[in-house]
Amino acid sequence: MTRPLSDEQPSGNQGRKVAARNRVALIAAAREIYAEHGLDAPLSAIARRAGVGQGVLYRHFPDRAAIGTAVLEENVRQIEQVAAADASDIVRILGVLTWHVTESTAFLGILHTHGASSRSSALAYAAALSKRVEQAVRARLPGGHRLAGHPDDLMIAIAMVSGAATGPTREHRERRAQAAWRLLGVEVGPVRPYEE
Repeated sequence: MTRPLSDEQPSGNQGRKVAARNRVALIAAAREIYAEHGLDAPLSAIARRAGVGQGVLYRHFPDRAAIGTAVLEENVRQIEQVAAADASDIVRILGVLTWHVTESTAFLGILHTHGASSRSSALAYAAALSKRVEQAVRARLPGGHRLAGHPDDLMIAIAMVSGAATGPTREHRERRAQAAWRLLGVEVGPVRPYEE
């Protein structure tokens, strides 16, 4: 694994590449730290996990909400990618979606907490992300599928699974999410992130 570098130490014209690598490392670290320790985990723990200094973290993400937003964007991007992949089907897509729900539950809290001061913009942002997820999943939803019966069924089911995915560990949240899908009568593929 390549260790992220300080944004200040790029060689030659590597500055943007280093900054991009650091940003990816910070997003992955934030997802892990908040999944393990909750929203109160110190931002310094994220920087340490990513292998960068706190100054690098703050250059990319000035506050917790900015980190949360970046993780949510990455989650949605991966769901869109798996839905667009030729070999994907609804079972695989729901597996990736479930991984993100169980891995990033804390970030939904960040989004809602951040939205307390600017409620309308946070709600609009959440609605836009939700719409992107719905479009990606619905594009691969077979006509006779259980979630295709009524226009609202898909997103209600996702909200129900998200609500069930609670608990102290990712494994616990995953078991609860899979149980929710089972109770809904929906088959879900392996719960893991999207890998091209």
